[in-house]
Amino acid sequence: MEDKITLQVGVKVLLMNRDGKYLLLRRSLEKYPEVEGRWDIVGGRIDPGKTLIENLRREVQEETGLELVGDPKLIAAQDILRNKNYHVVRLTYVGESNGEIKLDTSENDMHQWYTREELIGLEDVSVYFKELLNDKTLWDK
Repeated sequence: MEDKITLQVGVKVLLMNRDGKYLLLRRSLEKYPEVEGRWDIVGGRIDPGKTLIENLRREVQEETGLELVGDPKLIAAQDILRNKNYHVVRLTYVGESNGEIKLDTSENDMHQWYTREELIGLEDVSVYFKELLNDKTLWDK
C-alpha cells in the first residue's frame, strides 16, 4: 500500500522597505527546536478558500505587524520534500511593506533588515531561501 502524502501550499515574501533593505526573521528555537537555517523570510501555510495574496497579507500582518503594500511579484515556486508524508509547494514573492514591526515572538525571536549584498553572506539561513539567493536569474534583471 502506498503512503498517503499530504499536499500543502505555503506563501513567503521577501519584504523590502523604503531604504531598499530586505527583512529576515529568526525562527524561535522554542517553537522550532529542530530547525536548521533559522533566518527566513515572512510567510506560512495558506488557509484554503482565501487567495494566495490574501494569505500572504495575513501572514505579513500576523508575523510582523507590517502592511504589505501594492501587488507583490511572484519570483519562485519550490518543492519542499523533507518529510515523506508531506509535499509543500512554497510560492515566494517580493513585495514592499509599510509600518513599524511588531514581531510575533511566539514564532520568531528577532528580525533584521539587510541589503542584498549582506543577505548573500549570511549564515544560518533557510536552505530554501538560500537557494533563491543563489539563483542569479532572479536578481540580475
